[in-house]
Amino acid sequence: MPEKIKKELHEFKLFINSLPSAVSALLIMAVFSMNLLANKSISLPFSFMALDCGIVISWLVFLIMDVVTGHFGPKCATELSVFAVILNLFFSLVFFAVSVIPGVWSAASPQFLEEVIGSALDKTVGGTWYIVLGSALAFLIAAAVNNFTNHGIGKLFKKNPDGAFAYFLRAYASTAVGQFVDNLTFSLTVSRVFFGWTLTQCFVCALTGMLAELLCEVLFWRLGFKICAKWKKDGVGKEYFDFLNSDKAAPEQGKDLE
Repeated sequence: MPEKIKKELHEFKLFINSLPSAVSALLIMAVFSMNLLANKSISLPFSFMALDCGIVISWLVFLIMDVVTGHFGPKCATELSVFAVILNLFFSLVFFAVSVIPGVWSAASPQFLEEVIGSALDKTVGGTWYIVLGSALAFLIAAAVNNFTNHGIGKLFKKNPDGAFAYFLRAYASTAVGQFVDNLTFSLTVSRVFFGWTLTQCFVCALTGMLAELLCEVLFWRLGFKICAKWKKDGVGKEYFDFLNSDKAAPEQGKDLE
């Protein structure tokens, strides 16, 4: 294995070990739940509007990514997102396997409802390949956009980059862009291609989801800010940061020896 790949894997291992386990678990569960809940649409008053129940939990995904980006940087947050997507795809395969196993769901216990409800549950749990892959692609692109936008805006704050206003603006702007990209990517690659959505519906869906996500961001941004501040105070990730600093110092020490 090339040394660069070994180094990246070691760096990722240090990061995962440094990240509080509850955060990793929450992100993985939230990503999986978000994609499962996306199977149910929300009834809205206008036909050109579209929104699904994934929005109920998607705010938590973006909150976690903003916190991780704020403390560890966009690279770590993006790697964590990729890790969550890989696990999501694995469990999607597990759920698909369950959906094709002969049997009866408890919700379909009355005999005359077994075929109708059981089939509906199998299709919901098993998922559809283009929905699973489309949501994974949309989230991966949106995660990278969110994380690096957050980090880029943070660089504009020279005097107080760790302050409450800086965190709020970083989280608010990056979530707006990231959520819009997520919804638009999914709408264009899945909803338009397989369900015949118009371009207007795709853009309105992306905008509606973004606005709903921003409302959640307004409600929960202070929680993310306090977590970031506590991590910094407690020295979370010291082993990871020590490794990064030692790796950066090595080339400089080599130059001094020349």
